Amino acid sequence: MLFCSAFGSNYSLDARNLNSEIVYQVAQQQDTTTQTEDRPGRVFNLKSPFHKDNSGAKDNSLRYPFYDVNDNEEFGSQDQSPLYLKDPKNILTSIEYDPVSGNYILVTKVGGVDYRRPISMTAEEYKQYEAEKSLRDYWMERSKNDGFLGGNELVPDLQLGGQFVDKIFGSNTISIKPQGSAELTFGINTTEVENPTLPVNLRKTTSFDFDEKIQMNVTGTVGEKLKMDVNYNTEATFDFENQMRLEYSGDEDEIIKKIEAGNVSMPISNTLITGGQNLFGVKAQLQFGKLSVTSIFSQQKGETSVVEMENGAQKNEFEISADKYEANRHFFLSKYFYDHYDQSLRNLPVINSGVSINKVEVWVTNKSSNFQDSRNLVAYVDLAEDAANISNSALFSQIGTGTLPNNELNDLYQQMNTSYSGIRNINQVTSTLSALAPGFVSGTDYEKVENARKLSESEYSVNEKLGYISLNQALNGDEILAVSFEYTYRGQVFRVGEFTSDGVSAPQTLIMKLLKGTNLSPQMPTWKLMMKNIYNIGAFQVNSEDFILNVMYQNDKGGSSINYFPEGVSNDPNDPIKNKSFLEILNVDKLNSQLDPGADGMFDFIDGITIYSTNGRIIFPEIEPFGSYLRTKIGNNALADKYVFEELYSLTQNDAQQIAEKNKYSLKGSYKSSTSSEISLNALNVEPGSVSVKAGGRELIENIDYTVDYTLGRVKIINQSLLESSTPISISSENNSLFNIQTKTLMGVQMDYQFNDDFNLGATMMHLSEQPLTQKVNIGDEPISNTIWGLNGSYRTESQFLTRMVDKIPFIETKEPSSIAVEGEFAQLIPGHNKAIGSSGTAYI
Repeated sequence: MLFCSAFGSNYSLDARNLNSEIVYQVAQQQDTTTQTEDRPGRVFNLKSPFHKDNSGAKDNSLRYPFYDVNDNEEFGSQDQSPLYLKDPKNILTSIEYDPVSGNYILVTKVGGVDYRRPISMTAEEYKQYEAEKSLRDYWMERSKNDGFLGGNELVPDLQLGGQFVDKIFGSNTISIKPQGSAELTFGINTTEVENPTLPVNLRKTTSFDFDEKIQMNVTGTVGEKLKMDVNYNTEATFDFENQMRLEYSGDEDEIIKKIEAGNVSMPISNTLITGGQNLFGVKAQLQFGKLSVTSIFSQQKGETSVVEMENGAQKNEFEISADKYEANRHFFLSKYFYDHYDQSLRNLPVINSGVSINKVEVWVTNKSSNFQDSRNLVAYVDLAEDAANISNSALFSQIGTGTLPNNELNDLYQQMNTSYSGIRNINQVTSTLSALAPGFVSGTDYEKVENARKLSESEYSVNEKLGYISLNQALNGDEILAVSFEYTYRGQVFRVGEFTSDGVSAPQTLIMKLLKGTNLSPQMPTWKLMMKNIYNIGAFQVNSEDFILNVMYQNDKGGSSINYFPEGVSNDPNDPIKNKSFLEILNVDKLNSQLDPGADGMFDFIDGITIYSTNGRIIFPEIEPFGSYLRTKIGNNALADKYVFEELYSLTQNDAQQIAEKNKYSLKGSYKSSTSSEISLNALNVEPGSVSVKAGGRELIENIDYTVDYTLGRVKIINQSLLESSTPISISSENNSLFNIQTKTLMGVQMDYQFNDDFNLGATMMHLSEQPLTQKVNIGDEPISNTIWGLNGSYRTESQFLTRMVDKIPFIETKEPSSIAVEGEFAQLIPGHNKAIGSSGTAYI
């Protein structure tokens, strides 16, 4: 008996077994109900007394009819679709034998209580039930094995008839095994803009939104010879992460040994010719008796790089254009230090400044939402400047003596403390300072910063003698930099700005020195405070040993870069500047390796002055090395106008880079990092098998002499004798190119004729061409079309004659066989260019 309650009325459902069908009678206390059956005895569709149909009669059917199991159906004959939920585990079904009646009873219980009406079967009915159940279970098991109804394989193996397929592929079975997931998301986006300027029919737009995610791995075989392997992921960061390969392998006695399509590689036996590892195309290996032929037609998606290590240290080269100075990172603390920088470094390695900075507080715009160490502040450009450097001479005047920066040098600090003390309230700064003068504006003369962040000492460094700071991270264009500092000069202490320990409590604003405002341009008085003579070579822990730096100039007449000044002021052979190196002209070659006076043609490696070895920064001892300083050294304005690059310091960095007729200087050299057994390849995701390591020209063996981490791009030398002997090591590798601007096509063929196991001759020809995106290409990016061909051979034989000759040497007795091995290689490169840039090849500046 089953009871339910609906719409406040009670119904009782009494199930009786009549002629193998279940008839449900519904008894209603207040109203009658009707029943409809979609399938006999399984659908309950109760009528509600509160609903009427079109005829006016009450319709009391349920909104959602429910299904029930027919107790008259034999166990196991119910719907078995995976879409139907299975019974809970606490429902147990068993078959019991009744020895009295000789019948078999099917019982369904929950715990010890009958969950369903027991079903009684005679011996004949039970035999029929078992036979049908066994047959049904058999076909279910077969369906699972073939990949249906929850099996392990989504696509079953297929059998193709005929001997034709069997002969080609070695078998007539096709097996495909897909794994992964596919997700499709779709929806509708409706946007409504309440803009009265738009027409009414355009204020509401509706569009469909589709998004798909596929992560698939498919492996398959056609017979025994054709194999397929596909890895595809729509969320892969780069294209090289998706791999596809189709491989056909022939039998031992067939001409076609192997055909590959997709991601392939082309190793070359001739070491003078570089093949390719990261290729996408078609590769075929054929065998004609003793002649084997390997050919390829593909696109090259990798980049080849070479790293060298000498004396146990990794050797790296660098080249930096003169317009690539580090912007928004290095700042003078005051114009005083800007004016005295060149003079302080005139007598290297001694610094003649007399200044020693004792304390610095550095503040920047707070964009990290970290208010633990923050304060309101107002920063002024003219704070602590002398009369020559005050930008608002009509408002402020010098009241102190000398030029040393301090709060009492001019009357700005005094006025802010007395007449304009309202600036201590951050909300009154603008209104207070606007009354000072109409021309005293925010962003040019001062900056107010609310909740500015104080940098920790680990976020910047200070040159205590030369008076400048270097930030670990460059500032954005809209960020503000303000400082307060204290220094000692000849025993006297001077202070600029206010410190947090000066008694000005929060939330009162602090008075600071402004080094960089929200707008930094050549017209701003703070433009000179940003240093433009420091360059980053991208190195860390640079050794002074074997460090090489040259200042190069692109000579248009010779068509190459030179490291010396090509002209002179006069025809005098003793001209002070003609043919002199730029290192010596720019005051970075005045000392020898022992830092004694005397130029030696090498860069003066003075840590902390001309270079920061810890982070690889080159520092020129002049404010404008390629500008005003070079003009002074030349001493002839007519000649200086040709070589001086003054726009580098009078214009923004982007504008100066556009002046091609002056932008011809560069810094070029090499350095060695600290000694280590681990060598960085300067690349990630290196193609497996593409790393080749040579020591003194000898090919090393992987996992014996070295190991490779292809993911991180690092090689570790495990043969300690190579490091101890300081043997030069050269490492070539091929990494996946992250961005392919020009399409590279690689075609080639390699032939090897093996006379026997000891004698082999080979020939190789490769052609690499690049297809540019446009016919106008820049210098240095010209599309190549190169062809290289070569021959190689090897011969090896055992010689008993050598064994007998060695055995005749006194005190030496040997019976081991001797061998003679001869190897030879030859290669020729035929350079060319793509026809897309013309028959003669044209590149543009």
